[in-house]
Amino acid sequence: MRKILIIFICCFSLQTKAQEASLAFLYFRNGEYEKAVSIYKILHEKNPLNTSYFNQLVDSYQQLENFEEVKKLINKQLNKVPNQYHLLVDLGYNYQLQHQQDSATFFYKEAINTIEKSKNQGYLIGRTFQKNHLLDYALLAFKKAMELNPNVNYNLQIAAIYGEKADIENMLKTYLNLIETNINYLPSAKTYIGRYITDDSENEANNFLRKLLIQKMQNNPQNSWNELLSWLYMQQKEYSKAFIQEKALQKRNLSSLKGIIELGKITFEDTYYEVSKNCFNYVLENTDNLEEKLISKLYLLQISINTEADISNIELQFQQLFKDYGKNKNTLGIQLLYAEFLAFNKNEPEKAISLLKEAQKLPVNEFEKGNIKTKLADILVFSNKFNTALIYYTQVQNDLKNHAIGQTARFKIAQTSYFKGDFDWAQSQLRVLKKSTSQLIANDALDLNLLITDNVVKDSLKIALKKYALADLLAFQNKNQQAIDTLQVILNNFKGHSIEDEALFKQAKLFEKLNEFVNAENNYLKIITINKEDILADDAVYYLAELYLNKLNAIEKAKEYYQKIIFEYPSSIYLVDARKKYRKLRGDEIN
Repeated sequence: MRKILIIFICCFSLQTKAQEASLAFLYFRNGEYEKAVSIYKILHEKNPLNTSYFNQLVDSYQQLENFEEVKKLINKQLNKVPNQYHLLVDLGYNYQLQHQQDSATFFYKEAINTIEKSKNQGYLIGRTFQKNHLLDYALLAFKKAMELNPNVNYNLQIAAIYGEKADIENMLKTYLNLIETNINYLPSAKTYIGRYITDDSENEANNFLRKLLIQKMQNNPQNSWNELLSWLYMQQKEYSKAFIQEKALQKRNLSSLKGIIELGKITFEDTYYEVSKNCFNYVLENTDNLEEKLISKLYLLQISINTEADISNIELQFQQLFKDYGKNKNTLGIQLLYAEFLAFNKNEPEKAISLLKEAQKLPVNEFEKGNIKTKLADILVFSNKFNTALIYYTQVQNDLKNHAIGQTARFKIAQTSYFKGDFDWAQSQLRVLKKSTSQLIANDALDLNLLITDNVVKDSLKIALKKYALADLLAFQNKNQQAIDTLQVILNNFKGHSIEDEALFKQAKLFEKLNEFVNAENNYLKIITINKEDILADDAVYYLAELYLNKLNAIEKAKEYYQKIIFEYPSSIYLVDARKKYRKLRGDEIN
């Protein structure tokens, strides 16, 4: 009983202390520094070795400009534990806050000199300088500590300080030197470098990194330079250049095609189909691994579906694959793609459903089962069998709640409800998905939720939105001409309605699918004319430029509209790409 009582008292004491610390921090955060001091003072007296309480008490006094009290506090701490040399930095900073720079410099130099006495304190002294934004002194401290003790490596800290100083070149050099001495630093260095890299090849950090990596490759070739250069090119969407680096890596390490497969997947998702096709063809030429072969063939088939008009040729490719590899667990991905092809491209949904029901009999895991059911539900939506589709989506969502497959199923429940005109239930699902761990699903959920919200306010009967949802469904079902005609009804009957720009944009994208490029051009121009500040205006300007460049062969007009993005829509997500393409069309030399 006595032991239980002691444990209870200890737990109660710890809980009280935690509550006091939380309250003190709350006071500090709210600018009530006197109240913060009153609590931190007691906490520090009871726990003199707790650096958190000590530092918060110092900060609170300094916010009150009670510098004399800080001086007493630091000196008292130094008298108790003389070798806490990092406190000399805090003492110097206390003088700096009083504009006594000579005294501050004296203590900063003292702190640096003490590293010779106690090499192990170099890190703490450097961090204390860094905490007080004394970056040049922090660099001195870390570098001196490394000179005196060759066994320590503070290059990560040094590189981060160069970053804080906006000395990008030295930051990058330090990270690369770190990788050169120990390849295990590559993932960490890539993470930190990624904070400064953008998708703009003309960005200062991008330029420096490219030049430094090329120098490294010439002077001291190693795989990490190719890997980093490939990664840089991928950030810039210069995928052909990334492919060259990945091939160089693969030729040095013949056992691994992982990098090339990953690049193929990324370029496929980004619709750079030519590079994606090159990646997967390269894999097929250089592997005997069945899984790698089937992944490559799956993506190559998907590229054919997305880019070729000859359905019969694609059908032959599927049949050849099934002849070579069979319909089994290994070819499940190809079977799912074939089911989609049968329904959406050949308009043979019954065959697709039959194929998927056979696939359900295979010895698959719960995730593969979820994928089969989701694809089956998609085809049921294609066939307007919404209620049965919702049953399958709901099963997947319940079985795989915390997995991306389950979250996708929840989005499809919302989307199917939207197709049916049940906007309230759709929005109830979409609100949950806005917090999805998958950024893509969260963005799709946000877009659909905004579409519904924006277009029900002035239309209590939701007539226009229901018509638009029908057009969306027809587009989903690959019935593009019917979708275009339905959108035209909206444009004829709901001029000035908030949904007009959405209908014009959706119709323009469908016109492009049917190669009706002049009609698409007219729609984009109408969106810009209606309201150049509209949320879809920069989309219309960008896709108009793309249309002029890639389909209508109107180079000058393409330049004009890329330039509009640069000067009239500087916050647009298309800015970097527009600038790059404008400069290329203008004849500038692009790195």
